Amino acid sequence: MYRTNFGIGHSIKDLLEAHIPPGGRLGRGHKGLYDTINNSVHFQLGLALASLGVITSLVAQHMYSLPAYAFIAQDFTTQAALYTHHQYIAGFIMTGAFAHGAIFFIRDYNPAQNEDNVLARMLDHKEAIISHLSWASLFLGFHTLGLYVHNDVMLAFGTPEKQILIEPIFAQWIQSAHGKTSYGFDVLLSSTSGPAFNAGRNIWLPGWLNAVNENRNSLFLTIGPGDFLVHHAIALGLHTTTLILVKGALDARGSKLMPDKKDFGSSFPCDGPGRGGTCDISAWDAFYLAVFWMLNTIGWVTFYWHWKHITLWQGNVSQFNESSTYLMGWLRDYLW
Repeated sequence: MYRTNFGIGHSIKDLLEAHIPPGGRLGRGHKGLYDTINNSVHFQLGLALASLGVITSLVAQHMYSLPAYAFIAQDFTTQAALYTHHQYIAGFIMTGAFAHGAIFFIRDYNPAQNEDNVLARMLDHKEAIISHLSWASLFLGFHTLGLYVHNDVMLAFGTPEKQILIEPIFAQWIQSAHGKTSYGFDVLLSSTSGPAFNAGRNIWLPGWLNAVNENRNSLFLTIGPGDFLVHHAIALGLHTTTLILVKGALDARGSKLMPDKKDFGSSFPCDGPGRGGTCDISAWDAFYLAVFWMLNTIGWVTFYWHWKHITLWQGNVSQFNESSTYLMGWLRDYLW
């Protein structure tokens, strides 16, 4: 498909520019993108960092849950160190992707070259993108904190049975489909009468089912209401970090408050009271402020990982299950 030294096939430019949806909803589609990316090292770096950041986070996850080296599975300190190490690096790399994307919009973006293509259309409806991320972050923040605080109050009043505990049934269903039997879903590999189970029962399935269902590894951790809450807390952190970074990049060329922002560069101090206050609105400021949210989120991620695994390794999973559904439980039974 790709043209090589032999002159057979299509050029990447042709392939890219042929990507125009038949409905015409994306205007000129990807026309102009090839030259735009080719002529901007910041665009290239942003794309590379975005890809590498996600991959690094996946490495953090899979180095302990599917260890390629046998002894990692036995060495809990190494697991904790590798997970924390890779998640922090992933956070810095991913925020860096947006920083360089914003610099691209300021220094290298050519509106004439990208007229009505996907890049221009994204800038044209940036308010919808930003407000969508905004309500998602607000929803996650209010509901997650609300549940934690409600549960805190119920514990404080001595009525733990009145907590609002939500089982992560969709995630449990996915685990059950892969063979975890403890949730009681009779589906796919956890169903002894299913075709998938019968096809593999004499080949690979016994070893897999043993691995999935024993609680001494990190393959499919048993999840409950505490996991549901903390995953939504982490989602709040991720969406808020993304909101700040996306707004910084999409507003890098200009906003309603400061239409000529691109002429001031990537970073600039307050522009005086004449515009109604322009402190902390440069693309650099957005990146700088998002880094704090990123670090805060990784704190939640690593605390969750650590506490979940400490109770697993010590054979005391009920402590996490009972104490992780309210904030005082996190403070008293993990942090203190």
